[in-house]
Amino acid sequence: HGYEHLLLSEYSEIQEKGNNCFFLGHLVAPYITSRCLVTLSNIVQTSYNIQPASLANLRDPIVTVGNEKIRFEGFSQCAGVYARVDLLPGGYDGEFLANGTTNVDFNQPMINALGSIHKNEKVLLSIGQKEVGVYKEKEKIIERKVPLPTKWIKGLNTVQIYLAGTSEVFRLNRVQAIQLFKGLPNTHTFKDYFIGMRGKRPFLSSVKLSDGICIGGIHRLRLLQNLVPLVDEIGIFSHPSMHSTTFQLYFGVVRFTFTLSREAKRGFSGEGAALESLIEDLPEELISRFNNFNYANQSFNPTLLAIEQGFNFKQVDHLAIRLSAMGLLGFDLDDNAFFYRQLPYKLNKIMSLNPRMKGAEKLLNEGKVNIISHVDDRIEASVEGTDHAHTVIISGNSARCTCTWYAQYQGTRGMCKHVLAVKKKTNQ
Repeated sequence: HGYEHLLLSEYSEIQEKGNNCFFLGHLVAPYITSRCLVTLSNIVQTSYNIQPASLANLRDPIVTVGNEKIRFEGFSQCAGVYARVDLLPGGYDGEFLANGTTNVDFNQPMINALGSIHKNEKVLLSIGQKEVGVYKEKEKIIERKVPLPTKWIKGLNTVQIYLAGTSEVFRLNRVQAIQLFKGLPNTHTFKDYFIGMRGKRPFLSSVKLSDGICIGGIHRLRLLQNLVPLVDEIGIFSHPSMHSTTFQLYFGVVRFTFTLSREAKRGFSGEGAALESLIEDLPEELISRFNNFNYANQSFNPTLLAIEQGFNFKQVDHLAIRLSAMGLLGFDLDDNAFFYRQLPYKLNKIMSLNPRMKGAEKLLNEGKVNIISHVDDRIEASVEGTDHAHTVIISGNSARCTCTWYAQYQGTRGMCKHVLAVKKKTNQ
């Protein structure tokens, strides 16, 4: 047979050589898999806050292979929509030759090739350190290597923390899912909507529901409309803060995860959910040790790691949060566990991406943080600013600051650099 050849290449600062092939095998459900990947590619090329002239810069999903799973994941260009296609055991007939992570480029020839796959067609998939190929008849398409956008790394660190805190609220069958999606507004709307149930029928409401799920920018759900008629069922998950909502679509051996930020105009890379996890001091040697000795898609079990490596349990819990905040851990809702991915950047680069944490460390290094009082769980501090000192008050889980960042966001986008600096100093 002649096969169409789709080649997608990796970019990495840390991996120049290695096994050429991670996986080789046939897709058991090629039609569903291809439709999910086309939807992922559409999401990757969509933006809700970037001007059209800027859209060509971010195009490449991440592919993680190992532990009998293949995961394709990516963000919309505004980083407000996270999507992942999981090819589960039973979804392929092939062999895992090695474990690894690469990133690929979704160009139009690739989308056309995936979109032309038929239900009964034989499709061969190969994924390697430097290429990903989809083989069917006749055509051959080759894509060149591209760098992974740092904006995505910042998005990965936030979305996984939200996913780890979500819980399932509704489970819809195909008929219910179609009913829900028929009620989507036809125009863009940035106000909050709520999903509720009347008996066994799901519905959307622009009025707040006490037992409903809140979704901002609900028009973004239209990205899933081509998949809904094919789905077996959909699980809808919500974070207690309602800053994120996740729709998990099930197609037997293929699963599609779709997570929305609360506000369509603000992506996950701009959220502050990961910041507090970076306060705890952990030896870089510990982080590096974990990063070097784990394999792609390996489940992260903090208890087992503590026992095997001789770490204390509190330190390992902090490690789990830190690694997810760095984008090195993803989260699988069905397994209720983190999974490992190795990003193609050096650790020190990943750790330096958050400007507010860098600003907090600069304040500490320059001696500009003065703790006025620290009684029980209440802290009052003065932090020297550019023009004048800011007062920080931390009481239990709440924190306030007199800076303009706090005045503008009231803590909805994470802590300001002044609060971060005070927390880090008191922890030290």
